[in-house]
Amino acid sequence: MKAIGIVYFSNTGITEALVEGCCNELASDPVEVITHKITGAEIIEGRFVNYEIMEKLQQCQAIIFASPTYMGSVAAQFKAFADATSDKWCDQRLSGKIAAGITSGGSPNGDQTETLRYFQILASQHGMIWMGIDSPSNYNALGVNRLGCQAGVVATSEDGKPDAKDINTAKYLARRIYNFIQ
Repeated sequence: MKAIGIVYFSNTGITEALVEGCCNELASDPVEVITHKITGAEIIEGRFVNYEIMEKLQQCQAIIFASPTYMGSVAAQFKAFADATSDKWCDQRLSGKIAAGITSGGSPNGDQTETLRYFQILASQHGMIWMGIDSPSNYNALGVNRLGCQAGVVATSEDGKPDAKDINTAKYLARRIYNFIQ
């Protein structure tokens, strides 16, 4: 069975809601969805330590990275995970896998694209193939990509609740990845 991994950090629940949207979209498909929420307990002296999830990710055909945008980049918790992937970089054990990104922020232009760029660079260093959104911004019958970012899923919330169109965009990306790995 094919597998899609989703590694994420979420503080307010917005990013987690987007990840749940991906999982719900693929729930009835013949694909294993491996999700992992990064926790503080896994970060020891600044380094992410969870060998089990690192091994599971190597078995996936695609990996989605997800983190809120804090101060123009990924959350520190996600950065600790990313740094720990350097052990996989030496042997290019993630090479050839599809990669994609999801982020959220507190305003429509909260520098979320910088977080997606970070994900893209991380994926490139590992030899992964980046998959963005192939839908024009908010001007489509699907009601996806309301903020117009082609690089990945960008969400914003000014009231602490996820926007339905942003969740639909996450679902759209999950479906796109699923179709591609078949």
